[in-house]
Amino acid sequence: MKKLLQGAAGLIGLLALWQLVIISGKYNIALFPAPAQVFVGWLDLIENGTMFEHIRISMIRFAAGYLSAAVLGIGLGLIFGWFGNLWNFFNPIIQVSRPISPMAWIPFIVLWFGIGDIPAIVIIFIAAFYPILLSSVAAVGRADRIYINVARNFALTKTEILIKVVFPASFPQISTGLHQAIGTAWVFLVAGEMVGAQSGLGFLIIDSRNNLRADLLLAAILTIGAIGLLLDTLIRMLEKQVYAYWGA
Repeated sequence: MKKLLQGAAGLIGLLALWQLVIISGKYNIALFPAPAQVFVGWLDLIENGTMFEHIRISMIRFAAGYLSAAVLGIGLGLIFGWFGNLWNFFNPIIQVSRPISPMAWIPFIVLWFGIGDIPAIVIIFIAAFYPILLSSVAAVGRADRIYINVARNFALTKTEILIKVVFPASFPQISTGLHQAIGTAWVFLVAGEMVGAQSGLGFLIIDSRNNLRADLLLAAILTIGAIGLLLDTLIRMLEKQVYAYWGA
């Protein structure tokens, strides 16, 4: 409760500062609207259904890209971490491709997949895949060998050890990669929709800019931030459920 009150106080302070900037008269309200104007614009988007439609489309794209990156990243991370020679073979390829921004692939992605949902999903996948993969590989390497030796004494197969012992022991560190990836993927979702999509929150930003509606532009930006916070909170709750299931 105390944290919520402190967070609310911080937001109120930010709104007050924003309003003071407007009152100072140093900025054109057509370019930097007041909080009340942004709120009214946000209500307009809610009432005509535009905001919910863009959120729905963005969330579908995000879920498809992020979940596929999580499944493949964790799966390959466990395999590469468990089989060191295999990781030694693929590691240089991963390290060369990892620093490349997902946006650098936009020309090829658009050429290969056209415009629409697929390019945004691919960009989200690329943005989320590498943090999850690398954190999973590192987590497997740091798994307590005592657990593995005990599992071997019970005659578990390598596959059973990997799934039943190594994965639960590695999950706390894997969750760090999931946290990092969810923020990165959400950022690049918006960027991808600003380039190669005709719908979604990123498109709403571009459309508002083209129509010189700074109030709707800020409403879209604040909505993106709020959803990002909600996604981070949800994944924390999911982690707690997983920890409780494993008795952590």
